[in-house]
Amino acid sequence: MKVKKLLDSFNYAIEGIIYSVRTQKNMKIHMVAAVLVLIMCFFYDLSKMEILAVVMTITIVIMAELFNTAVEFAIDATTNYYHPLAKIAKNVAAGGVLVSAVNAVIVGYIVFWDKLKYMNFTVIKKVKSSNPYTIFIILAIVCITTIIIKAIFGEGTPLKGGMPSGHSAIAFSIATIIALITGELAVVMLSYLMAFIVAQSRVDSEAHSITEVFFGAVFGILITVLLFTIFG
Repeated sequence: MKVKKLLDSFNYAIEGIIYSVRTQKNMKIHMVAAVLVLIMCFFYDLSKMEILAVVMTITIVIMAELFNTAVEFAIDATTNYYHPLAKIAKNVAAGGVLVSAVNAVIVGYIVFWDKLKYMNFTVIKKVKSSNPYTIFIILAIVCITTIIIKAIFGEGTPLKGGMPSGHSAIAFSIATIIALITGELAVVMLSYLMAFIVAQSRVDSEAHSITEVFFGAVFGILITVLLFTIFG
C-alpha cells in the first residue's frame, strides 16, 4: 500500500510538470532553453563545478515557473473577482521567475562566455574582413527566407502574424551582425536588448505569439551566423 501511494505521488508530480509544459508558454521556452544549454555541455570541456552550476540553475528556473503556475491556478480557483492582493500575489510569483531567469543569464555568461569567445573568433575574423555589401546581402537573404517560411506555413501576412515573426528575425539578425562586427560586450548586450524590445512589442501588439517570436529570433541568429561562416 505504501509503495502504491509513493508511486501515485510520483505520478501526480509528473502530471503536474507535463500539464505546466503543455499549457504554459513560458515553461515551453524554459524547457527548450534547458535542452539547448544541456546540449552545449557536450561540446565544451566543463568542470564538475561548472556542470553543477548549470544543472542547479536550470532546476531553479523550472521550479520557479512551476511555483508561479501553482500560485496562479490556486488564486484563480479561490477568487472569481478582482482583488488587489491576488494581483500582488501573482506579480510576486512572476517576480520570482524573473529573478531566477536573470540568475540563469549570469551563470550562463560566467560558464560559457570565454568558451564561446574562442569558438566565434574565426567567424568574427571573417565578418571584419568581409565586403560591406555582404551585410546587406545577408539581410536580404534573411528577409526572403522568412517570407518563404511564412508562405509554407500559410499564416498571417508578410508584415503581421504567422510563423516565424519577420520583425524578430530581422531584429536579431541585425543584432548578431553588430555583435560579430564589434565584439564589444556592451555593444552586444545593447544590440540584443533592442532586438528583444522589438520582439516584445510584437507580442504586446498581439501580432505574434511568443512561440512565433522565439522561433523568429532563433532563425535570425542562426541564418546570419551560418551565412557569415560560409560567405563572409
